[in-house]
Amino acid sequence: MAPDPHEPPPEDAPGPEEPERSPAAREPENSPGPGQPEDTPTPREPEDFPGPGQPGDTSTPREPEHSPGPGEPGSGGAGSATGFWARRRSLRLTLPGCWGALLLACLSFTPSLLPRGGILQGLICGISAAIGYGLGVIAAYVWRAFADREARGASRRSWRVLAVGAVVLFGLSFGLGQYWQHEIRRLMGVTDYNVLATVACPFVAALVFWLLLQAARGLRRLYRWLAGLLRRWIGPRAARVVGWVVVAGLAWSVVSGVLLAGFVNTANEAFSVRDTETPEGVHQPTSTLRSGGPGSLVPWDSLGRQGRAFTGSGPTAADIGAFTHRPAREPVRSYAGLATADDTEARAERAVADLVRAGGFHRANLLVMTTTGSGWVDPAAVDSFEYLGDGDAATVAMQYSYLPSWLSYLVDQSKAREAGRELFDAVYDVWSKLPQDQRPRLFVAGESLGSFGAETAFSGEYDLRNRTAGTLFAGPPNFNTLFREFSDHRDAGSPEIEPVYRQGRTVRFTDDPATGIPPTDVPWNGTRVLYLMHPSDPIVWWSPDLALSEPDWIGEAPGSDVLGSMVWIPFVTFWQVTADLPFSTGVPDGHGHTYKAAYVDGWNAVMRPSGFTPQDLDRLREIIQPSP
Repeated sequence: MAPDPHEPPPEDAPGPEEPERSPAAREPENSPGPGQPEDTPTPREPEDFPGPGQPGDTSTPREPEHSPGPGEPGSGGAGSATGFWARRRSLRLTLPGCWGALLLACLSFTPSLLPRGGILQGLICGISAAIGYGLGVIAAYVWRAFADREARGASRRSWRVLAVGAVVLFGLSFGLGQYWQHEIRRLMGVTDYNVLATVACPFVAALVFWLLLQAARGLRRLYRWLAGLLRRWIGPRAARVVGWVVVAGLAWSVVSGVLLAGFVNTANEAFSVRDTETPEGVHQPTSTLRSGGPGSLVPWDSLGRQGRAFTGSGPTAADIGAFTHRPAREPVRSYAGLATADDTEARAERAVADLVRAGGFHRANLLVMTTTGSGWVDPAAVDSFEYLGDGDAATVAMQYSYLPSWLSYLVDQSKAREAGRELFDAVYDVWSKLPQDQRPRLFVAGESLGSFGAETAFSGEYDLRNRTAGTLFAGPPNFNTLFREFSDHRDAGSPEIEPVYRQGRTVRFTDDPATGIPPTDVPWNGTRVLYLMHPSDPIVWWSPDLALSEPDWIGEAPGSDVLGSMVWIPFVTFWQVTADLPFSTGVPDGHGHTYKAAYVDGWNAVMRPSGFTPQDLDRLREIIQPSP
């Protein structure tokens, strides 16, 4: 058949002034891979595995690649259509890849832990589709290798079947996804719903998919160029291996070293400026019992935004007395910000020195509170502690980062570990030297990354029991060392969302302490360590392992605020729960990563104060978290 005069010449065709080369003189487009004999033909490594114009092409037809001559489209000279052929290649898709993309895109609409809007769903859908496309291409390539044959061309009928299947399957999945999201919102009492964002979902997904696909193709082109360059000095198989290693290492370095580091540095700069502000309604304390107040060893300006919020607020003796109807004391609050001292150890020492100055070690109850990254202390945690202690309480905390909680969770783990250990050790050093009959009861608490930092001061269950009077951790990240130890070695038959560790003799877990802390039929004597964790809290359940392995908490009966229709899907579930992380606190109290009223019953269980009735606890929950 005569060649089409409108199509560019094949890639290996000689140019206008180039002599014809013998087949042996031309290097094959794909040299043998590692471990293949030199004389074993290998399938061409195409744009997305078999390329157009080759036997077995499963992609849409396109013109063969060539180096355009002067005046041809894409040559950059006269008649150039600004990379016409390059644009055609960038739009080319393979049939197996498209089926993989469609399958994972549809599965991305299955429910996860929290309700998500249309834009977020589009992001998850686009990422899942890109992963599915790659898996589809790889699966087809591997199957052809086992079948020992070249790829075959996809017929127009196959593309029509894909088009019809895409409309039906995507439409059905989109509808089911809206139903599931409605059910999750109903479980959590969320009423927000944005119709425009929902309509935008498919368009966002398509854009994200295209961007990720182009990024992957860009890396492949870079690999081909590098492998071709290396063939001048080393063998083709070695060039392919070295090319892939270099490109993979370069991509990882750019993402982790340049993009991530640049993002973190930019975020640090932005939040460090915000750290100089004082929250609205907060004023410098006039009490000598607060850091930043009269006689304090920690200047007010050095506390940071969250430190000023912590020491400049909280219940007074009058507030506590009005609740308890008995005499109360003014609580002590000590804090050190990043600007207070140059390093973590010095900040911890300064915070403890100010605690000593304010008389914190002469109170009945002393709380070491490890903060989240920005230095935030949940007011519900400390306020509840002070109310239940009749104000005869002291709390010490310090800042270790400028970043907000969810971002610190990802990049500031080492700082949290160091801060938790240094602060507790500094407190314990002073506390342990006091006469036993003059020591306050020593408690430890932390929420989210704060629980991670607080855990690092202890080696295990016995250490927590021997060196504290009680511990309360809320929303522990999945990578917490002790949390994982207690959960992974839970008693047989207990679920991961509410494990029982060694019959609950010291450590216990609950979603809602007001309804009972299992095992309810076993005495809980001595020091009590309590973990608060919601079944819908992505901070508790997120783990890189979600990408390839199903966790127990999904395979078991779901929690009270998680849909039973949530299932584990490789890759998809990981991205769904990852996308839940930044929005984990944007749900009503009692769900996600929002712990407010639960602190009242949690501290009541750990501290075991006297003189409080169930009605008193109801009133205190209303004070800590007023009804909307």
